[in-house]
Parts: sequence; structure tokens; C-alpha cells
Amino acid sequence: MQDKKYIHFQWFAVSIGVVILLIKFYAFHVTGSNAILSDALESIINVMAGSFALYSLILAAKPKDRDHPYGHGKIEFISSGIEGTLILLAGFSIVAKSAHDLFNQHELESLDLGLYLVAGAGLTNYVLGWFTESYGKKNHSPTMVASGKHLKSDGYTSVGLIIGLGIVMLTGLIWVDSVVAIAFGIYIAFVGVKEIRKSVAGIMDEADFELLEGLISELTLKQ
Repeated sequence: MQDKKYIHFQWFAVSIGVVILLIKFYAFHVTGSNAILSDALESIINVMAGSFALYSLILAAKPKDRDHPYGHGKIEFISSGIEGTLILLAGFSIVAKSAHDLFNQHELESLDLGLYLVAGAGLTNYVLGWFTESYGKKNHSPTMVASGKHLKSDGYTSVGLIIGLGIVMLTGLIWVDSVVAIAFGIYIAFVGVKEIRKSVAGIMDEADFELLEGLISELTLKQ
């Protein structure tokens, strides 16, 4: 029953991710901003990673069988590792494109509308990410924790994006758009590396001291 709740929650998260993806690409279409494009590209990774996370949750919910006597739970660590890899690749691609466009500038349009769209999408992602991460921690699901952190990181970058585009609007300095996008790309890549590290630790059965401390605290309170 609990596994079904995970799956339903992840279905909801993926559906919202698709809507946000469309909003961000529309914002890029009306503005031509590299920073907004970097945000939209990250949303593609959000949807892809969220979809794989959904699959891993469905697979992890299966009972143990002859071929998998210990169950299918390890797929969650593989899922978070793939998600981290996708995040890392997205970061690299954003940095590469923005560095190129830094020396090949083009005019930006309708930045005010773009800012409103990005702000709404970023806030939605952050709230959804917070709930997903909290739900994952409460139920010890590394897949949902990874998805939640990724969504929250999207919300953080949206704040920086709004500040950067605000500077462009006030000063007319088009190159700031590409610089902001490069900064986002580096941050996104860093988040990806952290998720890969956690995934490897889980697959290798590395001791999770944070989890152990939480269990000790719960046991202590019950005594």
C-alpha cells in the first residue's frame, strides 16, 4: 500500500514537470534568453529523471523472487545515479552553449513576461521538490530524495535567473545573460556529482550515518 503511494506521488511530480517544461520553453521562445534556455534544458532532465524514478519505484515495489532473493530495492540507488549523471551532463551542456553565445550575442525580447513565467515555474518546482524530498526522507526512499533535491535546485536557480535577467533589463548588458547561464551550469553539474556520489555509496553499502543517527533518535524517544 505504501509503495502505491510512492508511485502515485511520483506520477503527479512527473506530470507537473511536463507542464513546467512547456512553460519554460515558451519563456525561451518569447525572450531568446540563454539563461532561460538553460533552465528549460534542466527541466528536460527533470522529466527524464522523474520518469526513470517512477519506473524504479514500480520495480522496487515488486516482491522478492527466485532471481532477486533480496528484492528489487537496489534499483533506487541506480536510479539516483542515472539522475545524477543526467544532471551533470545538463550542467556541462549549459556551460558549453552559454560560453559560445557569450561571444555571439543576440538581442533579447519580452524579458518581463519571461521573468513572470520563470518565477512561477521555479516556485512550483521548489514547493514540489520540498514535498518530494520530505516524503522520501520520511519513508527512506533515496529515489524520491534525489528527485526532490533536483526539483529544489531548479527553484534555487530560478531565483538567480530572475536576478540576472533583472540586471539585463536594467542595464541592457546582454552578456550578463550568458554569464548567469554559465554559473547555473556549474551549479547544476555540482549537484549532479553529489547525487552520483550518494548513489555509489548506496550500491557499495556504505554506512549511512545520517540514517543511523535518525534511527537511534527514534528508538531513544520510544524508550
